[in-house]
Amino acid sequence: MTAGGSGLEVAAPLSQVTAASATRPRRGGIGLGGAFVIAWRAIVGTPLRSVLTALGVIIGVAAVVALTAIGQGSTAGVTRNLESLGTNLLTVQSARGGGGGSLVRGGPRQTVTVEDAEVLANSFGDRVVGVAPSVNSNVQAKLGTLNTQASVLGTWPAYEMVRNSPVEAGAYFTDADVKGKKRVAVIGAQVLTDLWGEDASPDAALGQKVRLGSVTFTVVGVLPDKGNSGFGNANSQVLIPLSTYLQRFARTNSTRGEPTVGSIYLQATDAKDLTQLQTEVTDLLSERHEQTDPDNLDFQVQNQADSLASLSAITGTLTLLVGAIAGISLLVGGIGIMNIMLVSVTERTREIGVRKALGARSRDILTQFLVEASLLSVGGGIIGMALGVGLAFAGQGFGISPVFTLTPMLVAFAFSAFVGVFFGYYPAARAAKLDPVDSLRYE
Repeated sequence: MTAGGSGLEVAAPLSQVTAASATRPRRGGIGLGGAFVIAWRAIVGTPLRSVLTALGVIIGVAAVVALTAIGQGSTAGVTRNLESLGTNLLTVQSARGGGGGSLVRGGPRQTVTVEDAEVLANSFGDRVVGVAPSVNSNVQAKLGTLNTQASVLGTWPAYEMVRNSPVEAGAYFTDADVKGKKRVAVIGAQVLTDLWGEDASPDAALGQKVRLGSVTFTVVGVLPDKGNSGFGNANSQVLIPLSTYLQRFARTNSTRGEPTVGSIYLQATDAKDLTQLQTEVTDLLSERHEQTDPDNLDFQVQNQADSLASLSAITGTLTLLVGAIAGISLLVGGIGIMNIMLVSVTERTREIGVRKALGARSRDILTQFLVEASLLSVGGGIIGMALGVGLAFAGQGFGISPVFTLTPMLVAFAFSAFVGVFFGYYPAARAAKLDPVDSLRYE
């Protein structure tokens, strides 16, 4: 307003000026969206530096995702292989050191006998599906001019059921064959391929004569291809009656004058009865072997469930250990982000000064650089997850099928985001504290 036509303006009341200043937007202030745009432009403007900055996070997340998937896949694969060899299993073997620490050349003294197997087969009735002793050795299998290395395994017909090993063609030998010490054999898929050819039908081997060492056997059955179980090559096995094996290939006796075997397999009818059955088998054999010290038995009874639990615990621990080592890469990546962001703050000092001179608040600068660091780490986490999935699938070339679970992937991604905020805060805070006058003078 004017006074007396003099053209002089009368100042507005102080309260009105204060109100107007409070409602007028600050020219340098930005919201979260603006900070995102500025940060994105800074990242895209220097793509090579941005990728190198996020490289540690990318490698760390990729390693966590890939290694946990491969570790869980390996555990699942070994578990499947164990279960494919029979479920609800108890395995009786000679103890390492032979109970009294008496070792012979080639390994522990054999103490588990055929009579032990016969006693076990007759002691538990319907609680046991079957009992199958086994003993094996490596021999050369021959057919005409062709030969291959095979593992000859002497056992009982119950092996088919107890060890989940049905034939693809033909049939197993019978109890009559065991009693008669017949020279009949069930051959594995690899033996069929090596002696009869790649395209040979399993039926082609039935009734044919094959030499095992110096003894001729008639093929009565052929096993299917079992793949690589990781517990010896089952495809190279040749199963024969235990009595024939003991007569033709091994006449080793125990200290009690009884023929020994390498293992005795028992399949429980009910998995819930496995632990109790293990205790009773141990007590029965302790009495037979006249063993009084439970901590120094000359045999051991292994529970398949315990073996699976121990295996899972070991592989789980190894997976966590490897994952923790991979997590160190994330910390290294975070330090890399902090270092590069500090360099970026130094390079953009004049920019920060100009923005502050235009009205940007310290928290605006802080938000801008925090968003930039977070974008680098989160982007690196996304790329790392994709890379980790690809690396895990590449492991299939080595026979490992990865198993992906959401938890480790989310943990790795969340940790990468945390790394960006944590290590990006110091450079962002340093930028926010810069004096605008000194910043404008910076060259």
